[in-house]
Amino acid sequence: MNGWTRKNGHVVADLSQQEAAVIRGLVSQIRDMLTARADDAPQDELSELTGIRTGPTTPPEDRVLGRLLPDFYRRDPETGETDAEDADAAGAMRSLHEPELLDQKTGAAELVLETCPPDGGRVELSGAQADGWLAAINDVRLALGTALDIDEETPDELPEDDLRREHLGVYQWLTWVQDSLVDAVMG
Repeated sequence: MNGWTRKNGHVVADLSQQEAAVIRGLVSQIRDMLTARADDAPQDELSELTGIRTGPTTPPEDRVLGRLLPDFYRRDPETGETDAEDADAAGAMRSLHEPELLDQKTGAAELVLETCPPDGGRVELSGAQADGWLAAINDVRLALGTALDIDEETPDELPEDDLRREHLGVYQWLTWVQDSLVDAVMG
């Protein structure tokens, strides 16, 4: 891949078979995690009668999924604590808004899977599709960065005996893909 470019009002890139496989594989994993979370949502009679879906009131236990579906409130930055009233409100906010957030994230993942050719090749995106790609790639980077414990202190290269070494390269490549897509969209 030589990066994303703008042509005739679209954002275009050519992906090798390996690049397409990496993107499709990682996006599929994120979609599957999000779908499993949505499938575990509590079902209640009022929801079935009104069509208004509700989600769980508690954050995911899995730290990667927790990074993709953060709390809808902020804890006290100094103590890290929250009072019971704030926690109850956060649970109510999560229950109301998580289903929509899951729809947006799984929709972006589905868009990537629909527009990324399995065997590689040309990807041509409208502006809205490019936004979906940006959201899905960002989710993959957040998940991968969390799984690899990547932070601002992580060096560009890890020692050869570090098991994260090869995966860090994928994370860095995805960062470049995302940056290139942002540049082309803004372009």
